[in-house]
Amino acid sequence: MPRAKSGPPGSRKHRKVLNRAKGFVGSRGNLYRTASTSVIKALQHAYVGRKLKKQQYRQLWIVRIGAAARLNGMSYSRFMNGLSKSGIELNRKVLAHLAVHDEAAFADLVEVAKGAQSEAANAQA
Repeated sequence: MPRAKSGPPGSRKHRKVLNRAKGFVGSRGNLYRTASTSVIKALQHAYVGRKLKKQQYRQLWIVRIGAAARLNGMSYSRFMNGLSKSGIELNRKVLAHLAVHDEAAFADLVEVAKGAQSEAANAQA
């Protein structure tokens, strides 16, 4: 039986790839073979980008928390250590939101962290 190359299944496959390649420049968006490799590469970049997005947001939150903690006279690492010692389990996303939008609440958290740090120092002495 001869191999069918240009029937409806092949057309669907080509249309699917070319639809994903819409907006690509030149033959990458028009010709099936080049569009196919470009689409595969674009999907790989999209996959990696979704992982990097999480990493970049965490970095942003840490920078924001560190800057706000320094404004209140404390380093990031001491602040986070003080929060964990005092039993406050807020994630970095929430802490960064507080640092930007509610400075008074963040300042209260810094005071709690300072208190936990001093209690830990007194317990060791």
